[in-house]
Amino acid sequence: MRHRKKGNKLSRIRDQRKALLSNQVRELLFKEEIVTTLAKAKETARLAERMITLAKDSSLHHRRLVLRVVKDKETVKKLFSVIAPRYQAQNGGYTKIIKLGFRRGDNALMCKVKLV
Repeated sequence: MRHRKKGNKLSRIRDQRKALLSNQVRELLFKEEIVTTLAKAKETARLAERMITLAKDSSLHHRRLVLRVVKDKETVKKLFSVIAPRYQAQNGGYTKIIKLGFRRGDNALMCKVKLV
């Protein structure tokens, strides 16, 4: 049974998928916009929104929970000091996915994920 197993597997095993999403979220929070495929964009946006929600309550426990995923102290510092205060009054909807078109090599739908 797949109870509480929400999310796309992205044709990867668990460790590779976890590393991929961690790196994508880190880049999204650091650069505030990235270009990737639609499937990866949806999963990255889900995880990034969760991290921003945790960062809005700037406690040590939440900082450590974010560090489990992001694994870059400079990005976490930016998240807690710059990004989270920006969304303090907002309850979700921190990211936007913009479809760009199809990639030439394999015809994958490319998207831009950005912080609103």
